[in-house]
Amino acid sequence: MAPRRCPCGTGLTHAECCGRLHDGTATAATAEQLMRSRYSAFAVGDPAYLLATWHHSTRPGRLELDPDVRWTGLEVLGRIGGSLPATEGTVSFRAHWVAGGARGAQEEDSRFVREGGRWVYLDGDARS
Repeated sequence: MAPRRCPCGTGLTHAECCGRLHDGTATAATAEQLMRSRYSAFAVGDPAYLLATWHHSTRPGRLELDPDVRWTGLEVLGRIGGSLPATEGTVSFRAHWVAGGARGAQEEDSRFVREGGRWVYLDGDARS
């Protein structure tokens, strides 16, 4: 059986890509890498990772993922800042989903900041 490809779309296996961030053996080097790992956490059903990478000022007390939603693809539409030396960045993306026979996509401009030297998700604005 071939190793599972990472849901974030890099072409790497999950273990080589976002799996290292999910299990804590690596941290995101850029805002885009964190955004991709958070998308993958939605895809593999890892709410603990999502909460752990959420800024303390905007993080919900708990997070329940909808088991009927299957995330099927990610497109990075653009980025501002968020590089290795940066302290903030915005990543625009489109995440595709399927639920109950319906298909759709969520578009968002997500804002990220460094907190304690680590990238964290601050908030996002849905795009129409």
